[in-house]
Amino acid sequence: MNVKLIGIAGGSGSGKSTVVRKITTSHPSSICIEQDSYYKSASYINNANITAFNFDHPDAFDTELMLEHLEKLKRGEAVDIPQYDFVTHSRKETTTHIEPKPIIVVDGLMVLYDKRLRDMFDLKLYVDTPSDVRFIRRLERDVKDRGRTMESVIKQYLCVVRPGHLNFIEPTKEYADLIIPEGGYNTKALNVLLSFVREICSEN
Repeated sequence: MNVKLIGIAGGSGSGKSTVVRKITTSHPSSICIEQDSYYKSASYINNANITAFNFDHPDAFDTELMLEHLEKLKRGEAVDIPQYDFVTHSRKETTTHIEPKPIIVVDGLMVLYDKRLRDMFDLKLYVDTPSDVRFIRRLERDVKDRGRTMESVIKQYLCVVRPGHLNFIEPTKEYADLIIPEGGYNTKALNVLLSFVREICSEN
């Protein structure tokens, strides 16, 4: 199998997941792996000390394990990726079994940060969305889905999320082959992307 990797980076709440869904629903021969699954455990934090672990720094991820898994998938081997619990901030005991497919979409804040990851991708994308929109989406998600208080989300955003975006995420835009403004709402950019994915599928 000729496995192709597509890397999709962008800030928290930028619309990466929407772009991923566009690809995976249009192409059944694709599957998504989230960089979030490779967060290191930080079970000691809670709403009160949420900034004690910086989730918006490259060191927050187990990049070595992610590289190992992507290399295996490229070779046509199955992998068992971690499952991360954002309520307890730790890895679950269970894993997710992933079989290789012709198209593997890799979605995450910093998938374009590490050169070793970048070099693995056949297509590199950056989803570019205004900071106010990203913050509102993040606030709604963290309060609704992750058991966070509004105060802790705002504190985390100001102390680590915003600086992390400016220092580690936004600069990786220069490595992207395609920049998608406004996430999944940019129809023209998405059509270009889906056209490229169709070309990849035809090669397999």
